[in-house]
Amino acid sequence: PPVLPPPSAMLTARGPALCTALRRAAPGGLAAFHSSARRCRGARVAVVLSGCGVYDGTEIHEASAVLVHLSRGGAEVQMYAPDVPQMHVIDHSKGQPAEAESRNVLVESARIARGKIASLAKLTTADHDAVIFPGGFGAAKNLSTFAVDGKDCKVNREVERVLKDFHKAGKPIGLCCISPVLAAKVLSGAEVTVGHEEEEGGKWPYAGTAGAIKELGAKHSPASVVFSLTPFHEAHVDTKNKVVTTPAFMCETALHHIFDGIGAMVKNVLKLTGK
Repeated sequence: PPVLPPPSAMLTARGPALCTALRRAAPGGLAAFHSSARRCRGARVAVVLSGCGVYDGTEIHEASAVLVHLSRGGAEVQMYAPDVPQMHVIDHSKGQPAEAESRNVLVESARIARGKIASLAKLTTADHDAVIFPGGFGAAKNLSTFAVDGKDCKVNREVERVLKDFHKAGKPIGLCCISPVLAAKVLSGAEVTVGHEEEEGGKWPYAGTAGAIKELGAKHSPASVVFSLTPFHEAHVDTKNKVVTTPAFMCETALHHIFDGIGAMVKNVLKLTGK
């Protein structure tokens, strides 16, 4: 196994010095520090991120759940993000915008990807068997303008291209939390779920999204993160369009339920690849 530099050296090294230290520690380069750096022979799956942090980027727990379940499924993963500025930056400790700050979606997404990430412009269907979009407000702020414009939103042109290309190629698309609005906007007649259509006393705080999905011309299928009588974790599969969705953090529930729901989504996406 590679021998890492002392922690103090890793913390104090900057710029070229840090990169040199990493290269010496890992003969495979920086990529060797990403996850297990294991080469797989399963499905090749692209994961599209939208920043780093629930309120202005990718929901980190959802991204991690997607990656863990893909790893268990033997998938080979490559992460992407658009190389564009964020809509704004949120101070997550206060839940308020940081007025004087700006960040780049690709640069922030690289935090989750441990540096192993590419511009979304480089994502092609020829290189992948499926694509998955974790949720987080970044999907509604950076991958689209849904957070501001609702049913009249625009979708980032590269995101739109990717969705249309995978759909045309008959390759599965997985989405969770708020990200199903992307498919609802771009893929006419797609059937998705963002959970329940009523708030139910705050359990489904974003229930109004279901109505917006219908206004976008898509079909909405009410779903649960957990059924009331059984520990069944649900993902909705639109077999015609090969679109798989799950509510995730659209529901106020325990983290392990969200993790398992995302697992159901990933499992169905991998099943649809036929690998």
